[in-house]
Amino acid sequence: MAESKTNFDVVIVGGGPGGYVAAIRASQLGMKVAVVERDKLGGICLNWGCIPTKALLRNAELYNLMNNAEEFGITVKDLSFDFEKVIKRSRKISERISKGVEFLFKKNKIEHISGFGKINEKGKVGIYKKKEDKKPEKTLTAKHIIISTGARPRSIPDVDIDGKKILSYFEAMVPKEVPKSMIVIGAGAIGVEFAYFYNAFGTKVTLVEMMPTILPVEDKEVTKVVADKFKKSGMDIHTETKVEKIDTSGKGVKVTVSGKDGKKQDLKADVALMAIGVQGNIVDIGLDKVGVKTEKGHIKVDEYYRTNVDGIYAIGDVIGAPWLAHVASHEGIVCVEKIADAETHPINYDNIPGCTYCQPQVASIGLTEDQAKEKGYAIKVGRYPFRVHGKAIAAGETDGFVKLIFDSKYGELLGAHIVGSEATELIAELGMAKTLEATKEEIVRTVHAHPTLAEAIMEAAGDAYGESIHT
Repeated sequence: MAESKTNFDVVIVGGGPGGYVAAIRASQLGMKVAVVERDKLGGICLNWGCIPTKALLRNAELYNLMNNAEEFGITVKDLSFDFEKVIKRSRKISERISKGVEFLFKKNKIEHISGFGKINEKGKVGIYKKKEDKKPEKTLTAKHIIISTGARPRSIPDVDIDGKKILSYFEAMVPKEVPKSMIVIGAGAIGVEFAYFYNAFGTKVTLVEMMPTILPVEDKEVTKVVADKFKKSGMDIHTETKVEKIDTSGKGVKVTVSGKDGKKQDLKADVALMAIGVQGNIVDIGLDKVGVKTEKGHIKVDEYYRTNVDGIYAIGDVIGAPWLAHVASHEGIVCVEKIADAETHPINYDNIPGCTYCQPQVASIGLTEDQAKEKGYAIKVGRYPFRVHGKAIAAGETDGFVKLIFDSKYGELLGAHIVGSEATELIAELGMAKTLEATKEEIVRTVHAHPTLAEAIMEAAGDAYGESIHT
């Protein structure tokens, strides 16, 4: 193959939300770019995570809404669903978005090379048809190599995810039928979203979480709202509960758990979903050959995503938490801007929004109330419930609230937490506010359109200082 087709300024191994965004930005900056991706462009996020799961959750939301249509004076007779079509819609949306990335590659003259990429030596990436192959089909050369190989589902010790009785999110997204019962192990964002989805379509769901609350990284007041809503919908929730073993020898699964008191019990269901998190794909990509340092299962990098080996960088899930698509994308942009000597700034990881797309939705940024206190801040906390909010009442979406945490001394916004309808959209205003180091005064004095759910943000800010008008 001609050298011009194998020699690049930047070669990116992995075409997920970190890799493909980095590629586009690098091309915009005038670099010749290749992306090595064994599967469809878009990675787990576009093909098996962020986008298709939100399609499934939208189906669940609509089905729940139709089941409660009488509240709006609408009669729906003989309501039913076609689960095969529910799944097909999700897959079609995923394919559409992936093809959109292919178009962007062509538009930006980015080379997409199909295969497994491994760093064989500094400045060289071998392309393999199969991961276990010893000899590469071809070798790419580049001054800069960015590792963006993403992550895979993690399991508990001595438990294999067989894809039949013990599922990962891969299998949970494409079932042939709705299971009658499911045990979800892990109540972080992934576990909670799937619990909501399957419960909506009639599965008896049991959530098991080691930590004291579901969604353990969120503010405690927020998690209580979601837990109460889930319990009302028929879910069983076991917190501070550890999985001891899983038995798949019978018809379904038997999960033995132990509670805070040490007592064991057996939970039974048709299937179990393993949702305890992910681990970076750092094995068999050549890190040992070039001496790239890793730590606790992820690649060590500096604030501009440079590894200890000159010319090799890493972004996204392979460098550890937070395992979020939007974080990977921004890391990719900062990384290539630094490579190009363009103006850029390190990411402030204190300003990363987190979102969970069940109903009610959850979104947050910054410190929880407990974290702010632990850090020694004197704080003012404002809350505004949707149950008294005009737009929320009109929409029939009165669950939840907005909670804002301010530094008493300077009035700076330290943390924002929303649980309720459209929380994942509303958080953007607070992300901007926090980036600009906004104070209560600036939020309250910003005129919010009426009637909107966003007014609740203004009201919560006012409440922190005794100025809320509608509470």
